[in-house]
Amino acid sequence: MRRALVIGLDDYPSCPLHGCVNDAERLTEVLSRHHDGKVNFHCETVTAPPSPVTRPLLREKISDLFKEHADVAFLHFSGHGTVNGAGGHLVTPDSCEHDVGIAMTEILALANQSPVADIFITLDCCHSGAFGVLPAVSDNKAVLADGVSVITATRSGQEALEEGGGGAFTSLLVDALEGGAAGLLGDVSAASIYAYIDNAMGAWDQRPLFKASVSKFVKLREAAPRLQLSLVHKMTEYFPVPAEPLNLSPEFEPDVKPHDVDKQEQFRNLQKFRDAGLLVRVGAQSLYHAVVHSRACELTTLGRYYWRLVNEKKI
Repeated sequence: MRRALVIGLDDYPSCPLHGCVNDAERLTEVLSRHHDGKVNFHCETVTAPPSPVTRPLLREKISDLFKEHADVAFLHFSGHGTVNGAGGHLVTPDSCEHDVGIAMTEILALANQSPVADIFITLDCCHSGAFGVLPAVSDNKAVLADGVSVITATRSGQEALEEGGGGAFTSLLVDALEGGAAGLLGDVSAASIYAYIDNAMGAWDQRPLFKASVSKFVKLREAAPRLQLSLVHKMTEYFPVPAEPLNLSPEFEPDVKPHDVDKQEQFRNLQKFRDAGLLVRVGAQSLYHAVVHSRACELTTLGRYYWRLVNEKKI
């Protein structure tokens, strides 16, 4: 069971936002299913408008997300955030001077005490980097239980920007889940999402933070793979020894007669490996020339990595 609570709040009386509901709807759409249509997360989306979102309601929804057993729980918040002497807070539309919303320490406690195996939290709000830090802890280190990962849109003292009808952070998050952060086989994890967002934001932009206490990275979504797994499994067939090059010859070229159907199929697959960064030609200006002039090709470092995974039956 995989559950997601996606919150997007625009309707703040004194300082309305304009892209958070849109953010929540886009994220819900991409989280709900994998690229091939299979069900991924069972999502509940909370937005304002149309109905008001109060502190008690938000507290109830977040508590419900974390209190039941599940394989993975995903919490996303797009809205206002603030920080004061008591730490960071997710601001609700019914905020008042001495009760601005839901304390990040309260959400942290719910996540840390949850029976859910793996928890992933993303916060697109100002000062979101305060999440995971206890104000009384002087060294400012995050205190996360095993299995909890957090990506925040900003550091504690920064503002989160809206652009193009949504939050800059959430827009990148959706793009990452759709495939921008996918590995060779289409898997999207917390680490790959952060790397994608981090690389997209410049040194002068808001700076995202990644905090985690995990022993493994959970697959958050399956995007379209660059190579089918059945093809990747052929690496050990084509390269019995990963460090040794594969000798090529004109028989691999489709225009050469007599035709060698098996070698020509292998060459098509080698071209796909090349396009995925798994191999390079040796002693020739292209893979085609390596075939025509009887040269060779060899696995790259990335190719040897996947060769090892196949050989050890880890994929």
